Amino acid sequence: MTVPFLDLAAGHAQLGADIDLAIQRVVRSSHFVLGEEVEQFEREFSAYTEAAHCIGLGNGLDALHLALRAMGVGPDDEVIVPAHTFIATWLAVSHCGATPVPVEPSEDSYNMDPQRIEAALTERTKVIMPVHLYGLPADLDTILPLARRHGLRVLEDAAQCHGARYKGRRIGAHGDAVAWSFYPTKNLGAMGDGGAVTCADPALAERIRLLRNYGSREKYVNDIRGFNSRLDPMQAAILRAKLKHLDSWNEQRRLLAQRYAQELADSGFILPAATTDADHVWHLYVIRSPQRSRLANWLASQEIATQIHYPIPPHLQSAYADLGLARGSFGIAERLADELISLPMWPQMEHAMQDRVIAALRKFPQ
Repeated sequence: MTVPFLDLAAGHAQLGADIDLAIQRVVRSSHFVLGEEVEQFEREFSAYTEAAHCIGLGNGLDALHLALRAMGVGPDDEVIVPAHTFIATWLAVSHCGATPVPVEPSEDSYNMDPQRIEAALTERTKVIMPVHLYGLPADLDTILPLARRHGLRVLEDAAQCHGARYKGRRIGAHGDAVAWSFYPTKNLGAMGDGGAVTCADPALAERIRLLRNYGSREKYVNDIRGFNSRLDPMQAAILRAKLKHLDSWNEQRRLLAQRYAQELADSGFILPAATTDADHVWHLYVIRSPQRSRLANWLASQEIATQIHYPIPPHLQSAYADLGLARGSFGIAERLADELISLPMWPQMEHAMQDRVIAALRKFPQ
């Protein structure tokens, strides 16, 4: 039995009729840019995330970028970002002309270590941007008061955290804004690119709506210099069909994660840390091994697919060579980049497949 890293077809098969109806609805409407389908999704997703406003956008990077722009981030500003994250978090800052200032992750949660943020602040800092990595919410009870003390805004990157709760409340509007990606592999994924921002502030929401649509409220009347980044109605319709199943799918992910944790407890690998404050939604199940390359090859030899998230930290990418952050600048992030490996995980994963993964891991000659 070959075990893929992810099986998107299983989820789509489960919702085949609903997705077909959603697509047909859009085709019959002949409304292919913004319109009622996008507005309905925005209402449903804002209600789901317990946020007052939702603005559908073209992708997750645009969600981060336009939210930062709406917050007034520009050249000469600095934004606090995790040293361990997907590069889109940093790129959004750069697209504003601002400078990303990295902070090391915690070795327990892999999220940005809130105890290290204050030392990274300068008079140029404008926004703190925590990432809810792998499906685990960041330590908002520490980050938000710190931001308020310093007069800073908080933009949460929730690209991997659909449906999670922090201290009982949905991720969606704890900070000033929350950016979402609906890339197909996400817990709530479209059949193409898609993104959104949720927030409580109506003025911020209106600014993002302007920015996504050429800076225009009325056709051919442009109030500001905007962009073209609008959630596609077809993707909105598909997301509406999937949103109804997100909680049950996340529960399946939790059960799979619990089984990994129980069966691998004495395996010698470093497993994801448990948490009582946050409701983890397990976008990824990531374990840690100093023999990561040999482990990946071993699992591949057993016909088990894995992935590495993320093998090169942003500060060591050629795209950020101008920052002059050499190897050794962020030792924890670099160590995680060398040791973390993501195991197969999707809601419809059969126990027999997970059994194969667990058995192969337990036989790995360490």
